[in-house]
Amino acid sequence: MSAVSSAPPSSELRGVFPNTRWSEVLAARRDSPESSAALESICRAYWFPLYAFARRCGHSPPDAQDLTQEFFRQLLEKRWLDRADRAKGRLRTFLVVAFKNLMSKEWRRALTQRRGGNSARIEFDTALAESRFAADPTTMTPDEAFDRQWAMTLLELTVFRLSGEFADAGKPGEFDLLKDCLLAERGAIDYADVAKRLGINEGAARVVVHRLRKRFREIYSEEIARTLDKGEDINAELRHLAAALARR
Repeated sequence: MSAVSSAPPSSELRGVFPNTRWSEVLAARRDSPESSAALESICRAYWFPLYAFARRCGHSPPDAQDLTQEFFRQLLEKRWLDRADRAKGRLRTFLVVAFKNLMSKEWRRALTQRRGGNSARIEFDTALAESRFAADPTTMTPDEAFDRQWAMTLLELTVFRLSGEFADAGKPGEFDLLKDCLLAERGAIDYADVAKRLGINEGAARVVVHRLRKRFREIYSEEIARTLDKGEDINAELRHLAAALARR
């Protein structure tokens, strides 16, 4: 991922549980409107890694979409969180294990009956999903594809939040000029060019880029923390996701 777009990959990123941790959803289950809204936001934010998992398992795009829809339908309607294992505190772990369990069961008949029915659906951008799926290395296992897309989703949420902070500060154009510096190697950043584009001297440009990258790391850590239960090792998760992103 050499460049970052300031625009969200799809409308699913808008309104994603800005103040709700996964641990709070687990604690509240579905006993409150706030918990229900947070859970639905989780579904909208993290559906694509599961879709990619199903595709990497060999399912066609329509079947992968149906599987993902059925999974979240049951997650929401059957209160699967009531049976969630608190010892497995990662949201990533919970979702992929539960999805594997769904895929191992006889789901096709239920999907065929429900397709076109009146069950509640979460709208997914499957055209975008297929373009993202096609960009992944074809040698990846389903689990590797899931972890990579999980990390990519967290990066997208981070960029979306960071671009929002610049917009709130009245500097959306500045973020557009700086966004390519987010994931660039430190030695690859042309500070003279950054300074020219921002209309400042090179020393000031270095400070601006340093602050940008520091804030990016802070938000990324916050987004990861929101997918962990209390007490989970965030540094271990950071290492795991970094390895997933580096995999080719």
